[in-house]
Amino acid sequence: MTEEILIKFLLKETSEEESIAVQKWLDEATSNRVQYTQLEKIWTASKSLSSTSNIDEEQAWTKFKARASGTETSSSHEAIVRPIKQSFGWLKIAAVLVLVAGAWMTYNVFGPANYTDLTASNKVITEHLPDGSEVTLNKNSQISYATDFKEDRSVKLKKGDVFFNVAHDKSRPFVIQVNKVSVTVVGTSFNVKHLKGETEVIVETGIVKVSTGKEVVELRKGEKVLIKEASPKLIKEQNTDQLYNYYRSGEFVFSKTPLWKVAEILNEAYDAQIVIQDASIANETLNTTLKEITPLDKNLELITVTMQNLKIDRNDGQIVLSKIK
Repeated sequence: MTEEILIKFLLKETSEEESIAVQKWLDEATSNRVQYTQLEKIWTASKSLSSTSNIDEEQAWTKFKARASGTETSSSHEAIVRPIKQSFGWLKIAAVLVLVAGAWMTYNVFGPANYTDLTASNKVITEHLPDGSEVTLNKNSQISYATDFKEDRSVKLKKGDVFFNVAHDKSRPFVIQVNKVSVTVVGTSFNVKHLKGETEVIVETGIVKVSTGKEVVELRKGEKVLIKEASPKLIKEQNTDQLYNYYRSGEFVFSKTPLWKVAEILNEAYDAQIVIQDASIANETLNTTLKEITPLDKNLELITVTMQNLKIDRNDGQIVLSKIK
């Protein structure tokens, strides 16, 4: 898609056929939407700069045409410029945008500080990043990625639970920032969770390097690290379950899972407030598989059938688990 057509679309001057073509192009790929967003931001910024800018529209168009045709002259020779018809006003605007781009650089449109947000609200979403990497975001998760992603493969995980399947590119490592934690990969698949002041990284394939600035660990398939903000120590462990994967598989696979962790996962998945009243049952284990699509009340009922010494009460929005006396 040419920039001229995109500028016309931005200014609502495209024909019906052109508008349909642009909309189809925007829907084809995330990278296309990013490109259009960049152009839109430049246009918005150029309007905000217009009050202080000394750029003359006709002069900008003259310089733009001269540069485009390779006939830009020195100060001792004047270029021959023909009058521009009003119907080509959008082309003059394009020329102005080219010349204000230098000023707009101060707004970091194309710089590494500019990121595009990707948010999952009430449902799980899967998207492809501009380099071909695939990301799956659990509900209530948010990341942002560099707009110039093909050159700068950097991502910020703001909150939530995200699975990354990274496209291999040895020359440009894929880097995720989670507060003070940095996750670096070349081509691999792994899960990163950042909730309640804790960051957890679990690797499915390949090698992942996790660092906090002072410490660095390398994780391989089946390994994980949990970093707490209060004590950012990197301790590598073997991952012993598949519960981190529930939002992609649609199943809670509980295998000798302590009840406290069952409650933790269900709270996260259903946005619930399950609390364990009796400390004596917190480490009792559960062996069963439940469907995420099943309502929470039904799954809790199935848990009580499996753990026959367990009862459930409700109190001011809380779901209280306790031992049958």
